[in-house]
Amino acid sequence: MNQPVILRSELTCPHCGTVKEETMPTDACLYFYECTGCHALLRPKAGDCCVFCSFGSVKCPPIQQSSHCCGPAGASR
Repeated sequence: MNQPVILRSELTCPHCGTVKEETMPTDACLYFYECTGCHALLRPKAGDCCVFCSFGSVKCPPIQQSSHCCGPAGASR
């Protein structure tokens, strides 16, 4: 039985600790995210396909569904 896909994730800035809940896109990866606290530009960590997989409380929808994500790093999973 498939689990429902969670579309909300809390992004936590590794620089200042600001936490912001965001809705994840289902049709694209989010490669860049500007922190609302310190305005740092977050990018995915090596091996992750998007900022939600690196800094979110929930992985992106394609990864939740055990499928390939949009980015090249996700394709190797």
